[in-house]
Amino acid sequence: MMHKVFIGIGSNIGNRIHHLQEAVDKLMKLDDTSVCGVSSIYMTEPIGETEQNRFYNGVILLETLLPPEELRLKCKTIEHDLGRPDGYPRWNARVIDLDILLYDDLCLRTETLSIPHAELQHRKFVLIPLLDIANPLHPETGQNIRQLLECCEDQSVLIRTKENITLKKRRNAD
Repeated sequence: MMHKVFIGIGSNIGNRIHHLQEAVDKLMKLDDTSVCGVSSIYMTEPIGETEQNRFYNGVILLETLLPPEELRLKCKTIEHDLGRPDGYPRWNARVIDLDILLYDDLCLRTETLSIPHAELQHRKFVLIPLLDIANPLHPETGQNIRQLLECCEDQSVLIRTKENITLKKRRNAD
């Protein structure tokens, strides 16, 4: 059975839109996975460590046969391939960040994975791009994304960029 998964993407080092595009291109090449949608890209202020470049953030919708932990590992491999170090301080600048936000209506908490993402309902930089694609229910709160956005206390301002991610046709002979 195909699973519907929303993944948050972000970058604030170097050519941010290029890094996001590369990550989406690599996700499109995963076995048993297809990228079905991508949000607009938004420029956002960094959280925590504020003395760094603004982030470019978006959300992508995947359909995949991969189980959650395997998908997480594939995302970590893509991050590593694009230049993200294995260890880094929380809130630091990053070439690429891929976070599983929602995986069907699954609720899962392990040492390595939290689905839905623990900060989902507190972050406009995830909620607003998510609404560009869909308005799914948060499986723990029972509220849809629009309802979560309406009561979100995040005061940040998102600026929609002119740049967008392109979904390239998948070639069979890669």
